[in-house]
Amino acid sequence: MQTAIAQVAVLEVNNGAATLQWTRAALLTQTTEIRIEQDVTYRRAMTYRAIALNKLLPHAEQYGTVQFVAADGFVANIAGKDLAGAGQAYLAIETPEQAWPAIDTDHPQKKLSAGPYYLVWGNPKAGKIGSEQWPYQVVKINVVRALSERFPQIRPAALPRASYPAALRGMAMYTKHCSVCHQMNGGGDAAIGPDLNLPYSPSDYFQEAFLKKLIRQPQSVRSWKNAQMPGFDRAALSDQELGDLIIYLRHMAKQQ
Repeated sequence: MQTAIAQVAVLEVNNGAATLQWTRAALLTQTTEIRIEQDVTYRRAMTYRAIALNKLLPHAEQYGTVQFVAADGFVANIAGKDLAGAGQAYLAIETPEQAWPAIDTDHPQKKLSAGPYYLVWGNPKAGKIGSEQWPYQVVKINVVRALSERFPQIRPAALPRASYPAALRGMAMYTKHCSVCHQMNGGGDAAIGPDLNLPYSPSDYFQEAFLKKLIRQPQSVRSWKNAQMPGFDRAALSDQELGDLIIYLRHMAKQQ
């Protein structure tokens, strides 16, 4: 079994006013044991030593966006109100004494564990937490401005007005589910996957039915050994939200 424990000696936390360096030993003094019944990454029940996020970031609801940066370039921008909300956010901490299993021994890029730091949720359903809001192998936590403020090129134009509200809702879905891996017009924090508008939007080269299928079940449209994109079922992304996301992609296709 391979573990990510040795990859990161400290966790960097920037609360917007100061940057703190937390050692694993220091964090462990504030942990409790928690059980996650349906762990998104391991797809089974898991028990962790974990620290409540409100201990790391007190009053998280005051922060517009908190950014979780992973070792592989995955970047999750999560609303502070979600971190402080009903989802019950915890930072799980891997230890040499309780090493976690590999994420997926059959996947070339997932043979390490989710550690040493992993954002988990005690009640994700209550907090309406999506699968992309469980970043693992976290190396940095930063309080930042909203993605659309830092990268205005991801914002849809106000015209046509009839579909603008749906496009704005779609941008929220992009931010929550897609921006963790994909940029838009060169704007964004992550770059694991291709840009979703340059040189072309997927709405340009996929018929709508197949674009929806790609988002719901990517392996049913194109499959290869190193594929990393997860599917988004209706629990994660409702039909209305999927429709809004596609409207957003169409809007942005005109803003290349």
